[in-house]
Amino acid sequence: MARILVIDDDDLLAELLTFTLGLHGHEVVAVADGESGLERAMREPCDLVVLDGILPGLDGLEVLRRLRGEPRTAELPVIMLSARRDERDVVGGLSLGAEDYLVKPFIPEELALRIDRTLRRTHLL
Repeated sequence: MARILVIDDDDLLAELLTFTLGLHGHEVVAVADGESGLERAMREPCDLVVLDGILPGLDGLEVLRRLRGEPRTAELPVIMLSARRDERDVVGGLSLGAEDYLVKPFIPEELALRIDRTLRRTHLL
């Protein structure tokens, strides 16, 4: 079982991810803004982050940039999940070190499988 941090300001989406990822045996912790997500990632270890691109306060790319800048979270797998679909955002997220980038709307089971694949690749599952 992996511990997954979901950083997304959509409460219904966070509930959906908690349910779907729970069916895959994962524990999910959800926060609704970038600053809280950074604090949680630094304070409590997790195995993977699902990160929205559009957040109140710090946006997803800035959160990712800061995660990569901290030795404690520099190698933490991050999957971006965003309504931003333009090339600049997708390429920006991947070039900053996101493992994957899914555009909303998305298929929850597809995200769960991508998470499982990422965890296997990083030897956490």
